[in-house]
Amino acid sequence: MIKFVLFIGLCFVLGGLAVASNPSPYYGVVGLVVASIAGCGWLVGLGVSFMSLVLVIVYLGGMLVVFVYSVSLAADPYPEL
Repeated sequence: MIKFVLFIGLCFVLGGLAVASNPSPYYGVVGLVVASIAGCGWLVGLGVSFMSLVLVIVYLGGMLVVFVYSVSLAADPYPEL
């Protein structure tokens, strides 16, 4: 169980790095989804399943709104650095 929690924690950190390192919202949202699912999986591993369910609903709703807003403002899916 400890290896599972550590693996989920690593996925959470890598998802956060994916959000921070992608200039395009199309690819940044993938890291955001990975990080939020890993964070909720971490809570399930710790035994707080109801809080995890609430966070999935809140995060996915918030992420969809932010993603649609970001995509509507971004004209180029592959921005140059």
